[in-house]
Amino acid sequence: MDASSARLMSNVPIRAGHFDDCRNAGSGAVFVIASGSSAKGFPFESFADIPMITMNGAISMFIDTPIKPFFYVCTDRDFSNQQPELFAEALRRSERVALWEDHYASAQVEAKGELYFLRKPPKARFLERLRKDHELVRNHPFPGSGRKPLGFSKNLQRGFFDARTVAYVALQIAYHAGFNQVFLVGVDLNQNAGRFYENHHSKLSPCGLDQHFESRILPSFQLVADSVVGDEFAVYNLSPTSRLPRSVAPYKSLEQVQAMLRAG
Repeated sequence: MDASSARLMSNVPIRAGHFDDCRNAGSGAVFVIASGSSAKGFPFESFADIPMITMNGAISMFIDTPIKPFFYVCTDRDFSNQQPELFAEALRRSERVALWEDHYASAQVEAKGELYFLRKPPKARFLERLRKDHELVRNHPFPGSGRKPLGFSKNLQRGFFDARTVAYVALQIAYHAGFNQVFLVGVDLNQNAGRFYENHHSKLSPCGLDQHFESRILPSFQLVADSVVGDEFAVYNLSPTSRLPRSVAPYKSLEQVQAMLRAG
């Protein structure tokens, strides 16, 4: 985008949709494409007819394909500075985009598809903790227990819960959009392995996987396994090297996934 276009965009009111607009926009199976090294071998063309939700620099996997992500999500406000070409490609290519409003305004890159702004849900008040909320699933730890308050949103119009990995936001998008069979690709959560799209020429994004894995990431995915997954919503992991235990996200090989999709 040139300087004149950026100035023009900054003077135009930002128009974003309500998450209600994309509620149940999908159905059936969806792939969540993250940036762990195991995503390198994923055969995109073989699954081109299945919707895909991607995030951050994982959009690079789509560049040489005709596939347009069903949704792109980015919660890292600095990603557009660290990887400006990939960020611009994501906003140009994706059917739907979910970002912080201030990030979108400052990035000066126009989304070509539907635009949605992320926000967190309000903290649960004391009386609300006593009632079960079927849309905002929370763990409600006792004060002084040392456990962090965690959650999973089934309705993003009411906000999303952060688990310190954008893949968890994508999982909430998958539920909100109406998919009932989620296949995680590249959700390795291995900080030492890095991201497949970064190299020694890249400006590396900060990574807090090791810092937050035991306290936020794993307990959040465990919450999904315990309180969200059921007959109407399933989550599978295609990464053989993922740090997520298979009891939390069962591992499936590509051959098993293909058989499941054929079976409907």
